[in-house]
Amino acid sequence: MKRQGDILIVRIDSIPLDATKRRSRVLAEGEIAGHLHELDSGEVYEKDNVLYFRVSSEKPSMLLHPEHKTITFEPGEYKVIRQREYRPRGWVSVRD
Repeated sequence: MKRQGDILIVRIDSIPLDATKRRSRVLAEGEIAGHLHELDSGEVYEKDNVLYFRVSSEKPSMLLHPEHKTITFEPGEYKVIRQREYRPRGWVSVRD
């Protein structure tokens, strides 16, 4: 399990078979400063508004963001979880 700002990333056994491959490697966009959480390599998939990514066995992938430390991911498959917080009006996504 690894975290960068408002996203939590967990390793999974497999990406859902019916997930759709995305062209972009952006895992999240910062709502306040506009910075991106973006992978330098790998494949990103989406199913039901949940993102997943696969790092090939060729080399590790790095998750980049100008305000956070770079995180390296070894080959495997991962799920991206957007952090949320509770406020009196209900659950909201954490803003990075």
